Amino acid sequence: MAAASLVLGICSLVFPFIGLGWVSTLLGIIGIILGAIGRNNPDKQGMATAGIVMSIISVAIGLLSWFACASCLGGISGLLG
Repeated sequence: MAAASLVLGICSLVFPFIGLGWVSTLLGIIGIILGAIGRNNPDKQGMATAGIVMSIISVAIGLLSWFACASCLGGISGLLG
């Protein structure tokens, strides 16, 4: 579980920068869950913690991109209407 959390954390950090913030948010949430489960194994606790940290950062960036997109669309609709 720790390795899966780490891989999802790394992958989810890439997606917001190619325009897929919603994928980043979903993968980040799954990575946080798997990292929390993976912390039960004392041998892989560091890997699970790294996956949790990267997943939390990617969820924050993904949500920020959602809010930025919504505010841009709101501004454009205000100009048009």
